[in-house]
Amino acid sequence: MSNPLLVPWDTAFEIAPFDQIADADFAPALDQALAQHQAWIKEIAENPEPATFANVIEALETPVQALEQVLSVFYTVAGADSNPERQALQRQFSPKLAAHFSSITANKALYARIKQVWDQRDSLDLSAEQQRVLMLTHRGFLRGGAALEGAADTRMQEIKGRLATLGTEFTQNLLADERDWYMELGEEDLEGLPDFVVDAARAAGQEKEAAGPVVTLSRSIITPFLQFSPRRDLRQKAFAAFTARGANGGETDNRAIAAEILSLRAERAALLGYDSFADYKLETEMAKTPGAVRGLLMDVWQPAVARANADAEILAQMMHEDGINGELEPWDWRYYAEKRRKVEHDLDEAELKPYLQLDRMIEASFACANRLFGLEFTPLDVPLYHADCRAWEVTRDGKHLAVFIGDYFARGSKRSGAWCSAMRAQAHFPKVTSPIVINVCNFAKAEPALLSWDDARTLFHEFGHALHQMLSNVRYESISGTSVARDFVELPSQLYEHWLEVPEVLREFATHAETGEAMPPELLNKVLGASTYDMGFQTVEYVASALVDLAFHEGAAPEDVMAKQAEVLAEIGMPPAIKMRHATPQFAHVFSGDGYSSGYYSYMWSEVMDADAFAAFEEAGGAFDPERAQALETHILSTGGSVDPVDLYTAFRGRLPGVEALLKGRGLVDA
Repeated sequence: MSNPLLVPWDTAFEIAPFDQIADADFAPALDQALAQHQAWIKEIAENPEPATFANVIEALETPVQALEQVLSVFYTVAGADSNPERQALQRQFSPKLAAHFSSITANKALYARIKQVWDQRDSLDLSAEQQRVLMLTHRGFLRGGAALEGAADTRMQEIKGRLATLGTEFTQNLLADERDWYMELGEEDLEGLPDFVVDAARAAGQEKEAAGPVVTLSRSIITPFLQFSPRRDLRQKAFAAFTARGANGGETDNRAIAAEILSLRAERAALLGYDSFADYKLETEMAKTPGAVRGLLMDVWQPAVARANADAEILAQMMHEDGINGELEPWDWRYYAEKRRKVEHDLDEAELKPYLQLDRMIEASFACANRLFGLEFTPLDVPLYHADCRAWEVTRDGKHLAVFIGDYFARGSKRSGAWCSAMRAQAHFPKVTSPIVINVCNFAKAEPALLSWDDARTLFHEFGHALHQMLSNVRYESISGTSVARDFVELPSQLYEHWLEVPEVLREFATHAETGEAMPPELLNKVLGASTYDMGFQTVEYVASALVDLAFHEGAAPEDVMAKQAEVLAEIGMPPAIKMRHATPQFAHVFSGDGYSSGYYSYMWSEVMDADAFAAFEEAGGAFDPERAQALETHILSTGGSVDPVDLYTAFRGRLPGVEALLKGRGLVDA
């Protein structure tokens, strides 16, 4: 039988035939696909015809179908439904793929032809989009080391291969620590926990095949446990395990891996002539320089840490009134913050959560997309990679636009966090191609599936990324959808979160899981009134992580990453009762790959824009103003990376924003 990864897919919308693909298919398919790709690159590089945009740049934009099919399927299941075989394949594939793609940027004949096109760009009568693709291709090859010679060239290829291996090891170590740890709870340990926490713990226990309910290291389970459990000893035990991920010693310890990654990145930047890896990485972002990033983060840090320190005094007093002496500890914060929220805002998460049903929140995200952009979502009955997955066809005015897949529940085979990826990107070249987009989350599985407010925001956030993919309308795949500057990519996702807080959306879709009744007006007012509650804590844990990431990459690589982390936190005055959102050994954003390395700040950079962008709707006709929605699609969601993001945002808003809207939106300054 032919390998299903190497043949055209005769399926609905050419969705991968997951039910026909076995793990044994991946390795031989990858070898054959890489060979096809190598042959195609050789043909482009050795073409005897004069170099043109068509036979070089557009040729590079022409996908090798087999390679795209293999990689899209493999990395989908490797991240969302891993197993020992797939982990072994990932360790095998990472250096092989790094060597393959590194050999392309190191191909001197190919780079010479790219440079020939680049040098004659002013006489080629290219469209604006073609000029952009040419610039990005030329720049990408230069930044990849195409102009390096001799020993420097050889060393660059070695560095890329080693980084790929280390990133895979970091990810798999973290997954192992998260998968293997859980804390069993006796019936007496459930006292004080709301029903939704107990239900999630029982479901997790079944998934782990434990004797009873358990707490796992999934955020959707451990966070509510820390919020509601009156057992300080159990909170401390769970929190210690959560913060020790990747730092438990032995084979899954990530500290030495992180140090080696930082050293290799610094060497890579030096080979390319940059002062630091941060200078190299930020050159192509909106921020441009480490100084600009630090300036933004410190502008936010000062009011945030002042708010957090004031909050810590109040929470410590509450703890002392409970008869607990000593300092407020990190495993105490969420518990007393939840109690304080109930007192000050009369808002109880246990009262709120039945109104945030997963299915209804999915409907809400779809309904907002329909009102804003005219999108319709029709369920599809197709084989997918896991029984938890669901799929929809996305249409507008009866025309097919995309396929959307949602994979929402936590499980041991899935890495932590939430993400959006495209199994196939939108393009018009060399043929019209519609996107297949996946949102992956880690919500606690229970019946019914209920979300926290933070979970619901995550759902809207990832769907904002999905809209960026689904509404993309460009010619070339390399600039399609979310293929934009890292500190711009979070704008659509963070902006879409705002529609969750629109009162009319909550009135329609926040309905009680048992009674079906809409959220009462008084509860709705409490939810919206408490939207900036505990924002000092949330901002501090995030900004601290971003500052540590920046410091890791600004100068010489630290030999002891934990000592460097401690040094940075001491310098900025990190409150002792708050930990970084992502400590170094579990900082997958930064160490699983180069994506957010020296770039974790980008969520905050994008938030400056998203606060300002939603204000544009409020200043116009409201959250669903059709003119603003059309402008958002025209200037941001449909354009991908075809235009510089500064120009895109300016076209949408008429100007670039300042940090004031962000601080007001987070409640860190007076409105």
